[in-house]
Amino acid sequence: MALINIPGTDLYPSTICLGTGEFGTSLDRESSFRILDAYVECGGNFIDTAHVYGDWVPGERGLSEKTIGAWIQSRKNRDQIILATKGGHWDLQAPHVSRVTPKEIVKDLDESLQFLQTDIIDLYWLHRDDPDVPYEAIIETLNAQREAGKLRWFGASNWRTPRLRAANAYAKSHGLQGFVADQVLWNAAVLAKYPYGDPTVGWMDEERFFFHEETGMAAVPFQSQAYGLFHRMANGTLHEMNPGFLSFYRLPETSRRFHRMQRLAQETGLTITQIVLGYLRGQPFPTIPIVGCRSVAQVRDSMTAADIALTADQILFIAHG
Repeated sequence: MALINIPGTDLYPSTICLGTGEFGTSLDRESSFRILDAYVECGGNFIDTAHVYGDWVPGERGLSEKTIGAWIQSRKNRDQIILATKGGHWDLQAPHVSRVTPKEIVKDLDESLQFLQTDIIDLYWLHRDDPDVPYEAIIETLNAQREAGKLRWFGASNWRTPRLRAANAYAKSHGLQGFVADQVLWNAAVLAKYPYGDPTVGWMDEERFFFHEETGMAAVPFQSQAYGLFHRMANGTLHEMNPGFLSFYRLPETSRRFHRMQRLAQETGLTITQIVLGYLRGQPFPTIPIVGCRSVAQVRDSMTAADIALTADQILFIAHG
């Protein structure tokens, strides 16, 4: 499988990242281990989780991280994995109460290291932002944790573009490490409204796209397959899709994109999976889609797109016809 460099780092992840939001909850440990094994067998090495994943189970903390930590220990493959996790998300029992402070960042990072049974995180994401917390303090905190050997590199998830730009400018001017990647909601569909009804979620808009073009910063999109939207359109099961997720997208415009995907599939022999993920892989800056798989079959299907990147003309055709 092809690897891709995250600019400014020594990280060379696989071109498809495995998301693990349901590991340890709706996917039990045995199922999660099978998916992780299949991903590695297909050449994958980039695993993404978050400290908050699984906290919706009463009385539990970090179930996804704990599942991945147990898998890594059982397979003895820590040195073969680029391990990413996220911290700084609000407590699920107190939505939107900010936890993006130096104290909470360090607390989450320390707990993630414990749950993942590792000494260092390869790529540590801040899961959320709080504009009321000076980015200077955040950058300095993350650099201190890097100096302490707890993380190698760090990125931002759900940060607004102006804050991301300002934080990195501060880091550069003070000889500090800045954010090296941006985890953001992005896929080939068209958003109809704020995803999850939450304006604090970050998604790929025009301003962010130009920022990535200008800086070359890597994008690591979540919901890269739009909850299976295009697959359901292809197999006639759109009516079975979660109505809330379906409502994220403008169906007339998204449907037109799907029909152009079908035409492209006929012309190229590519599958819908390869087109959906190749749409992201072919962007003019490094883009590593995160796939959330619930079965070994879905892992293997997603990984067929690892070496597929659509051309600029093909991307333009899907987006505009």
